[in-house]
Amino acid sequence: MRRFDFVTLKLFVAIAEEGRLTAAADREHLALAAVSKRVSDLESMIGTELLYRRSRGVELTPAGQAFLHHARRILEDVARLEAELSEYGEGVRGHVRIHSNTSAIIAFLPQDLSVFSREYPQIKLDLQERTSAEAIAAVRDGVADVGIFAGHVAADGLEVVPYRRDQLVLVTPEDHPLADRDRLFLHEATEHDFVGLQQDASLQSLLHDQANQAGRSLRMRIQVRSFDAICRMIHHGMGIGVLPERTLYRDLRDLRLRLIPLADDWARREIVIGMRHYETLPVVARHLVDHLLQANDDLHSEPAPA
Repeated sequence: MRRFDFVTLKLFVAIAEEGRLTAAADREHLALAAVSKRVSDLESMIGTELLYRRSRGVELTPAGQAFLHHARRILEDVARLEAELSEYGEGVRGHVRIHSNTSAIIAFLPQDLSVFSREYPQIKLDLQERTSAEAIAAVRDGVADVGIFAGHVAADGLEVVPYRRDQLVLVTPEDHPLADRDRLFLHEATEHDFVGLQQDASLQSLLHDQANQAGRSLRMRIQVRSFDAICRMIHHGMGIGVLPERTLYRDLRDLRLRLIPLADDWARREIVIGMRHYETLPVVARHLVDHLLQANDDLHSEPAPA
């Protein structure tokens, strides 16, 4: 099989993401006829169709899905090679790509990564905030070297190690009927309106699943995209919510909120580090993983949840 050129690989990724040949042509600054010919030549070379042509655009065939996966991997590897080689010339001797959920970014990574950066100033860190599912997918697809995400989310095919634990708490206004409780179970709060995250967030999925297992459902009044927005909505009486305790760094006296630990076993949540294989990580990425695990004093000193 002849070699694939990078222009065609980039074009195919654009087609998959845009869903239309014309949009992909505009994005890659190519004529539509040239795009059609490249796709036709590619399919002829491979010997199978990669796209279903529809009246409103195109969809990937199973072969197209496989080609897309490998095209992304190849382009990411090339981009990484170019970035790392350019950084050597600038005195930066490594580059680690990290995709992490919001909980870890707010509660744990600022301190851990700042210490790492002081010890390894020559290593560049590229940190992106993602949902746990997105972080897992990024590691699988080679877009990220390391993912940090909630331990209850399935991460089949990845090597996973414990990183931190966080305690989920019910957040209420100070004058809420539940505000005087010291601890409670989630099912005890389900008769009240909730403010939560969007459905694709792993925390939101966890809460819905656990409520359903208890024979209850969450009365979601509002769903927003950030922990800060949840706190503000609760402050203004729009409902109650569940958040990781370590993410609530705001002065609660200003917002007049109460934090009530959830007594459910699952509410003591584990945050994990995921990678395809530790042994095949770049050396600089292994340095980072080692540092995060060594810095994790609370995981080793605290008793495991019952």
